Amino acid sequence: MRDSGSKEEKRIKILEDCFDCFCRHGLENTNAKQLGEACGMSPGNLFNNYFENKDQIIIESTAWCMAKVEDDFMAQAPRSMDEVERYIMEMPYRTARMHGAQYRFMYQVYASPRYREYGREFFQGVTERYAEYSRMLAPGLGIPWETLQAMIFIFVRACVHYAMFENEEYLKPQLEFLLKILRFMKESDMGKNKSEKGEPS
Repeated sequence: MRDSGSKEEKRIKILEDCFDCFCRHGLENTNAKQLGEACGMSPGNLFNNYFENKDQIIIESTAWCMAKVEDDFMAQAPRSMDEVERYIMEMPYRTARMHGAQYRFMYQVYASPRYREYGREFFQGVTERYAEYSRMLAPGLGIPWETLQAMIFIFVRACVHYAMFENEEYLKPQLEFLLKILRFMKESDMGKNKSEKGEPS
C-alpha cells in the first residue's frame, strides 16, 4: 500500500515537472530528452514506467496542473463583500505574475485539434466546479449563486486573458463593469435595509 502511494506521488511530481518543462519550451519544441531531464530520469524510464507516450503526458499534466492553478485562484476568493473589490483589483495581476506561462501553454494545448476533445472535457469540469464555488461563496457575499456564477465566469475570463496577453484595455472595462454591479447591489441592499427599518433611503 505504501509503495502504491509512493509511486502515485512520484507520478504527480513527474506531471508537474513535465508541465513546467512544456511551459518553458512550448508544445512543439519540447522533446522526450527535455522531459526526461526535467524529471531527473532517462526518456526510456519516463515512457516505460510512467506514460505510454508524449500525448499522455501532455493531456494528464495539463489537466492536473491547471486544476491546481484553479484551486489557487479560488483559494484567494473573498468570503465577505468587504473583500470583493480588493480581490477584483488585485487578482488579475497576481494571476499574470504567477500563472501566465501555465495559461499560455494550456490554451496552446486545448486549441489544438489534436487535444480539443480533452479541452472540452476539462472545461466542462471547470464549469461544474465554478458552480460549486458559487454555491459555497454566495451566502457569505449575499449574492444569489446564479448571479455570482455569471460574475465569476466574466472575472475568470478577464484574468486568464490578462495573464496570457497583459492587455489593460481588455481587462479594465470588465473589472469596472463588475465593480459597478457590486456597488449597485450594495446600494440596493442598503436601501432595502433602511426601508425595512423605516429609515429614509
